Amino acid sequence: MTAQQTCKGDHKGHLCVLVSKGKIDEIRELVREPRYICFNCGRVADSEANLCNPMPLGK
Repeated sequence: MTAQQTCKGDHKGHLCVLVSKGKIDEIRELVREPRYICFNCGRVADSEANLCNPMPLGK
């Protein structure tokens, strides 16, 4: 069984969109101290607002 991939929030600021547009400098700023991981793609970010399906990283 696979998890349903969903997108929460404003998709245009999500890492997957920024990567597809080659905005590497913007991405660097958003991933300096990652606290969340995207359940869809596995990318990490400082804020859940930059991921489609965020989950807190366990520490």
